[in-house]
Amino acid sequence: MCARCRRPQSVCYCAALPTLETTTRIVILQHPREKEKPIGTARMASLCLPRAELHVGLRWDASLLGDHPILLYPGPGAKDILTEPPVGPVTLIVVDGTWSQAKTVVRDNPALQALPRYAFHAPEPSIYRIRKEPKAEYCSTLEALMHVLGALEGDAAKFRALLAPMNAMIEAQLAAQAGSARRDTVRQPKPPRPPKRPLPADVIARRADLVVLAGEANAWPYAAGAQSPRDELVHVVAHRLATGETLSRVIAPERALSPTTTFHARLSEERLRAGSARGAAIADLAAFLRPTDLVCTWGHYGAQLVAESGGALPPRIDLRAAAYAHTNKKIGALEDYARSLGDVTPVAEGRGGHRAACLARILTSWLG
Repeated sequence: MCARCRRPQSVCYCAALPTLETTTRIVILQHPREKEKPIGTARMASLCLPRAELHVGLRWDASLLGDHPILLYPGPGAKDILTEPPVGPVTLIVVDGTWSQAKTVVRDNPALQALPRYAFHAPEPSIYRIRKEPKAEYCSTLEALMHVLGALEGDAAKFRALLAPMNAMIEAQLAAQAGSARRDTVRQPKPPRPPKRPLPADVIARRADLVVLAGEANAWPYAAGAQSPRDELVHVVAHRLATGETLSRVIAPERALSPTTTFHARLSEERLRAGSARGAAIADLAAFLRPTDLVCTWGHYGAQLVAESGGALPPRIDLRAAAYAHTNKKIGALEDYARSLGDVTPVAEGRGGHRAACLARILTSWLG
């Protein structure tokens, strides 16, 4: 393996890497899943551009963004950076990943949403033949930087040198694939997938006892570090499937309010500050639940928040684990899986009310 480009020596592209100085600082925020893609172009860009920084993660603090940051991401209000470039040196923020991953990163980071937004229509087709883009007019991160830096720095010809290592990588990859195809004329059959597992017996037998539970937290971003306050429960929703009864309690935060809490919980700061006292909300939840109930959650986080607030839950089942076992395939996020089963109508306010409804939709679909 080449230590610089992190590609096998047989497809190393380092000999084609140029060094291009810029007045623009570039910050590339890479989704963790994109880091594992061997034919990605973000690392290639960071090797070509001395003022480019490559960071991998999901949560980003505003302090990382530097002076005069702008976000390269399409959407309402975005200016065309090729025809209306900003004046003066800027910090160019680029999100690297699939379009779905990039959307998640921007959605989950208020600091990015607050930036001036720019986009562009690629003036030429992408050369990225070894990776399929969702639409013909889309291009790779490296190609996007080529177009944008040409506009920002006023020298489009200079930055076309970025295509040299990309072309080298593509040609080496295609040659390697052609050689592999010749060697593997007889393909071995894939091993059979394990069979789907039945639904948990308790879900089928105890439908009258099923209660879905969702909890939302005042949680600080990972980038805040070890000194940030611990997550605390600020909204709990319990919904009884058989009767439609719902308990929803917004809980006033006792610790410093994270800058992302209102966005994730979908509750305003005023609504959170006006919430119930923690002890009263937990007492109401205890009164709502019965000893015979079977509490259904998505993972363990919501139940953990309740426990750390002093609450005790009846027996519990993790619907996420059950869904993976039952479908024997990737099911994605709770909201995506629930929508694939039918319409979802929130049972209470905020994200907690919507997630509780998603859990109810899953159970309703399973039980028929």
